[in-house]
Parts: sequence; C-alpha cells; structure tokens
Amino acid sequence: MTSEVEQTAARAEALGYEQARDELIEVVRRLEAGGTTLEESLALWERGEELAKACRRRLDGARARLDAALAEEAGAEEAGAEDPEDAAS
Repeated sequence: MTSEVEQTAARAEALGYEQARDELIEVVRRLEAGGTTLEESLALWERGEELAKACRRRLDGARARLDAALAEEAGAEEAGAEDPEDAAS
C-alpha cells in the first residue's frame, strides 16, 4: 500500500514545471494569508515542499540537458577546427 506522502510526491512529479510552479505559488499565497487551521497549514506546507522539489528536479533536468547540448556543440566545434600547422602546409 502506498503512503499518503508517496502519493503526494507522485502527484507533484506528474505535473509539468509550469503547473507545479503555479500550484506552489497558490500554496504560498494561502499560507501567507493565514486563516487556516494548524492541520491545514501543515498539509499545505507538505504540498509546497513536494511541489518545490518537483520544480527543482525539472529545473535540474533542464540544466543538465542544456549543459549536455553545449558540451556536444563545443566538442563538434573542436573536432571541426583545423590545426593551424596543418593549414600552413
């Protein structure tokens, strides 16, 4: 049986970055507004933590893809560059 925490994390991971970010903004807004019970506040906090982790993982993944693409491009440029001594011969 899957725990409630695992289900919450899975729901956060299923969201796209923009959806998770928008929901996180709403969670923060609700927490800052107050007027919730302690239990509601704790549930919102936990949801916010999961959403923040999901956003961070998506951003880290995007950064890794960007770094890999830049490294691949740099490697292709190095492989395609002529050695100045070879060009002089």
